Amino acid sequence: MTSTGGLIERAALVDKEILRSSQRDHPPFGDYLAVPPDQVRRVHRTGGTTGEAMNLALSAVDAEQTAIVGARAQSASGLRPGDVVAHCLNYQMWMGGFTDHTTLEATGATVVPFGVGNPQLLLRTIRELGITAISCTPSYPAVLEQVAQEMGIDPGTLGLRLGLFGGEAALDVPGFRDRIEATWGFAARNSNYGVTDVMCNFAGQCEHQMDLHFVALDVLHPEIVDPETGEALAWEAGTSGELVLTHLSRECQPLVRFRTGDVVTLTALDPCACGRTAPRLRVSGRADDMVVVRGVKVFPSSVAALVTGDTSTSGEYRIVLEGPGPYDRLPLEVELAAGLEASGHEAAVIADRIGRIAQRDLRVTATITLVDHGTLPRTEGKTRRVVRR
Repeated sequence: MTSTGGLIERAALVDKEILRSSQRDHPPFGDYLAVPPDQVRRVHRTGGTTGEAMNLALSAVDAEQTAIVGARAQSASGLRPGDVVAHCLNYQMWMGGFTDHTTLEATGATVVPFGVGNPQLLLRTIRELGITAISCTPSYPAVLEQVAQEMGIDPGTLGLRLGLFGGEAALDVPGFRDRIEATWGFAARNSNYGVTDVMCNFAGQCEHQMDLHFVALDVLHPEIVDPETGEALAWEAGTSGELVLTHLSRECQPLVRFRTGDVVTLTALDPCACGRTAPRLRVSGRADDMVVVRGVKVFPSSVAALVTGDTSTSGEYRIVLEGPGPYDRLPLEVELAAGLEASGHEAAVIADRIGRIAQRDLRVTATITLVDHGTLPRTEGKTRRVVRR
């Protein structure tokens, strides 16, 4: 790990609201823009899913550095020269579009900038161009599977060897990876973990294990802190807490001790079987997606594990929260598998079974609402699993 002599850890923590306030008072980039505006070469915007959107500026140096680091993660996940990869994320100002495109190109692969929408054309394009890899969110293949069925196409015959995913934690859910690999015939990897305000991609899985290689130690200083107190925790295998990042090299909007909101576990510091020496970590979920039920912390990834493990469901679910809490029960909408109805005796048995598993595995009482197959939305971008009303 890059040595900082403890100097960085003495600085105050910075969070998203501080940056939002800065951009409101000093539009469009905030008072932490560290170069003259004429040196900004690219502008992105966050999705604003957890608050107002943020403007993100990159200099030419920032953009090149981002592509290089992201390519390390994509390469760790198996993308290489000779591959043809369809990039299916939103290009409309979101970092996941054009900037992630540049990380794919920096691996030496050929990139098809498909974007989102028109899944019928995408399936035809995969065949026509001999595409070997797809880059998207883990939710998107479910959309494509429905369309492929309507077109009479078996996804496993399309010739894809690699699925490169990011933006959601679904690949870490037991059973999800196996199902998607069996359906499509490709190796599924989380190749694209990043924090939009800091760097769009700085960690990816390799073929040997499920942990994420943190491949940016030369440009990012990572810490783990207690999510509630902000106290810095030991940088050692087994430590869990909120990931905090500091830019060691950044021209446009350098950040010091930025609270990412992601709860992670540092899993290993020793070399991996793939030969990489980067620290490895796993992401439990976002702190703002965490639901506390009678003192028990529940992340969507834990809910996904129990839902996808039941063959009577489609694997789709939502946590629907009324009011700010505290919560006595976990309100859970679960979509049934095709051919099952959300009413009647069989549905009651399924709901009871899922509720008992939630009590056993999550240690919370859940209110289970079953919905018919196809009711919950499938998205091309990030799927919202926690809905707050």
